[in-house]
Amino acid sequence: MKPRHLAILLTTGLAFTATACGGDSSGSGGGGGVSITVACQPAKTAPKLREAWDDDVAAFEKAHPGVSVKSTDQQPCFDPKTFAAKLAGGQMETVFVVPVTNYADVIAKRQAKDITASTGVVKNFGDIKQDVRGMVTKDGKVYGVPNVSYGVGLVYNRALFAKAGLDPDAPPRTWDEVRAAAKKIAALGDGYVGYGEYGGGNTGGWHFAQALFSRGGEMVTDGKAAFNSAEGKAVLRNLHDMRWKDDSVGSKVLIGWESLMQQMATGRTGMMLGAPDVITDVTQKFQGKAADYGITGVPGGKASLAGGEAYMINPKASPAQTKAALQWIDFQFNTPGKGRFDFARSKANGEAVGVPNNDYMGDSPTGKAIAEGREANAVLPVKNYEPYVDAAPGITPKLEPEKAQELYAVLDVAMSAVLTRENADVDKLLGDAESKANSILARR
Repeated sequence: MKPRHLAILLTTGLAFTATACGGDSSGSGGGGGVSITVACQPAKTAPKLREAWDDDVAAFEKAHPGVSVKSTDQQPCFDPKTFAAKLAGGQMETVFVVPVTNYADVIAKRQAKDITASTGVVKNFGDIKQDVRGMVTKDGKVYGVPNVSYGVGLVYNRALFAKAGLDPDAPPRTWDEVRAAAKKIAALGDGYVGYGEYGGGNTGGWHFAQALFSRGGEMVTDGKAAFNSAEGKAVLRNLHDMRWKDDSVGSKVLIGWESLMQQMATGRTGMMLGAPDVITDVTQKFQGKAADYGITGVPGGKASLAGGEAYMINPKASPAQTKAALQWIDFQFNTPGKGRFDFARSKANGEAVGVPNNDYMGDSPTGKAIAEGREANAVLPVKNYEPYVDAAPGITPKLEPEKAQELYAVLDVAMSAVLTRENADVDKLLGDAESKANSILARR
């Protein structure tokens, strides 16, 4: 899972006109038709993806006479540097993407349209998991159509497991088992790391939260920091002991989101916390050997930090635009075999098909159809991901806490300390972090 406010690294200039920004509240096209603007067209630097998108736009317009679609090719779709300004300035497209971390804020500020009466336009809306739909629902009103949902798991190197005498088909299910496995992998020799972890750049605090949730802890309760708890202390003490007693987490303090994946791709690190898209990056971007990597449920399994996104509608959209926008969402993002779920086309275009990086439909008929299409066209070893898929239904998804990035920065200090100081005082570290976090949370 990408830390949204950390990992959205690529930005491109926006090329939209007043009409293309949803500024035409009537949405009237020529000849009595309706025009909508849509975000997320692939960039020109990805010609195959862009061609597929443009083909989809043409097919959609043919199937919906009178509807005109204009695309915005900002990549990534969500850019934290411009998102708030575009929303506040009324320049957002008719259809725009919102990451799960921003749902509550967008809805509270009335920057997304209430689509409660129109969800039937999205044919499989009822197949979206209830807890995922609940994230875009407030006071009984629906403000978006989720199209991505996933949780953090444990990414591991199956080849290293075998080399260390561990069973790759029986990955760790508890933190005690993670520690034991890490110790065996580190014992393979110099340069081997059993378990990789972050210590700064907000990624340390981000992974602290993931480990905390997996143990049943909370980051914030009733507006106050809740991580100075038995579960929080267990996170730090376990990491400290793996570093200083077992010597199984290496000596580097990794601070960049990509740095741990790069280390994982070298084939000498056994495990790390991560969502399924980590495997995509490790194997595609950093050239790790695809057959070596698998993923299982998050250790502990009490809860998992959830990631995802939804498409929302500009509140200025007319009824005709709203209907056309939902038809586009239905066509492009929610129909098996169409749009982004045309896995056969994705495979032909060289995409890394096979990773179970989206579970927003669960085991509904639509969800099963999507999974079947993905597996039928897989180019990655889907069997390696079965432990994650099997574990997912029993793990509670949890959203990031309020003011997440500020809290993560505070907790970076504690994570870095236990990785760099043998005499680190866990109680004091969490006490200090709690005080700073409460000051942050008190600012409204």
